[in-house]
Amino acid sequence: MKEPYPESPGPVAFKDFRKLPMPLSPTGKNRVALAAICLIALMFGLEISSVPVILPTLEKALHGDFSDMQWIMNAYTIACTTVLMAAGTLADRYGRRRILVVSVALFGATSLACGLAQSAPVLIAARFLQGLSGGAMLICQLAVLSHQFQQGKERSRAFATWGVVFGMGLGFGPIIGGAIVALSSWEWVFLVHVPLAAVALALVLGSVEESSDPDAKRLDLPGIVTLSLAVLGLTCFITQGPGLGFASPPAIGIAAASAASFALFLWVEKINPHPMFDFSVFKIRDFSGSIIGSIGMNFSFWPFMIYLPIFFQGALGYDAVVAGSALLAYTLPTLVLPPLAERLSLRYRPGVVIPAGLFVIGLGFMAMRYGSSMAHASWMTMLPGCLIAGIGLGLTNTPVTNTTTGSVPGARAGMASGMDMSARLITLAINIALMGFVLLEGVHAHLRGALSASLDAPRLRALAERVAAGSFTSLGEAFPALSQADPSGTAVHAALVHGFGLVMLYGGIGVWLLAGVSWLVFGSGRKPSTRPAPESGKPACP
Repeated sequence: MKEPYPESPGPVAFKDFRKLPMPLSPTGKNRVALAAICLIALMFGLEISSVPVILPTLEKALHGDFSDMQWIMNAYTIACTTVLMAAGTLADRYGRRRILVVSVALFGATSLACGLAQSAPVLIAARFLQGLSGGAMLICQLAVLSHQFQQGKERSRAFATWGVVFGMGLGFGPIIGGAIVALSSWEWVFLVHVPLAAVALALVLGSVEESSDPDAKRLDLPGIVTLSLAVLGLTCFITQGPGLGFASPPAIGIAAASAASFALFLWVEKINPHPMFDFSVFKIRDFSGSIIGSIGMNFSFWPFMIYLPIFFQGALGYDAVVAGSALLAYTLPTLVLPPLAERLSLRYRPGVVIPAGLFVIGLGFMAMRYGSSMAHASWMTMLPGCLIAGIGLGLTNTPVTNTTTGSVPGARAGMASGMDMSARLITLAINIALMGFVLLEGVHAHLRGALSASLDAPRLRALAERVAAGSFTSLGEAFPALSQADPSGTAVHAALVHGFGLVMLYGGIGVWLLAGVSWLVFGSGRKPSTRPAPESGKPACP
């Protein structure tokens, strides 16, 4: 005899079953995953562009000098460069989701350390650790998006959304940083990332799928170490050279160690069977021309963003909020122009658009130099140059990003993207130091001509560092002779304007030269490439 069927659950049992949490659908998971990645991109973009506007505030609050302010930015940039290629390899081997979770958690923890720092050296160390986690976050975002969104339209939409949000973080970072300082304190520019990181972690854990590459190559640790030491040494030589004396034994030792590290890096990459930089791709004209475009953008536009708030606050007398608002003219065109740049690239090819974009950036720098030297300079006289430079960046970035990955075989696209990002960050780190050097020497030269009769050489150098950092408070107390030699502050103000004029000239001429090199490398007479364009929607990242 058959056993009777079990009794069906009653209404109460069925009601209880409906109360159980239902798993997200694949579409719902993808939406949550995209929200998580976009939030992480927003944090990374804000951290790059919101900190420059608070540097004058940090200089006063932490009693730092001009070199400290440079290192607060460069520690983050150099750390990102150091970890970039390593993080990609580790993510492929041990899981992209796993490395993303670790990097986001560390970014939140190091942001907390930055917000709690009470001295410039502590903040610099915390910024380096924050940069390590930030670089890992950046490389993992792209890998996770590529795996999570594999269908054509959905993939394009996801990358476009990510690009817009990343760009918003970069574009609105200055005004957000200024507003945070005005409404609260500088610490919250860093502390705001702690709750954001917690929310991002919860979203990632609930939606992002794990993925890895079973054929992932080994970590190129010798290449990473030698390249990082070369960049760090060169940056130290530029920033510490004026104080040490460029011909002094310590400075010469730093320069020699940097050169030796770079030579060792080239040798290591040549003999390594799986190098992180495959230099053979430089034989591809489109790749080489677009890499020069990457260098050009970070030779002038992005490093000058570190110093432009000092000009707005120190030379023009604006507070952090107004300075951040004025910077919008510099950053917002980078959000609007990429679609136009993509259409222009398809019509005229990247070999025309990229050099043209670099030329427009240089034109903007020359216009800013003219506006800054006017008798009654203000944000209005700087506005045309800021807009033109931003337009040039907007025209350049998307073609550069697409061409570096689209000009090489598909199997090398990840390596090409890593080389592109490394070129950007290395150039950014070096030119933050170089622009600071040009600014400081320009200020010092003007002060030496105007005040050498009143101040000796060491006091003039110390005054130049204070002025270059935009710190005009208590100058009379720190330099008593200045009250008689320059009671109205005219010479001091003119020195800062003169120094910034030289920086703008350096940025403009430099990017024009790189525009010419890019044009020649692409080959002005070649026919357009028939290779299909890669995914669009990439942000105007540094």
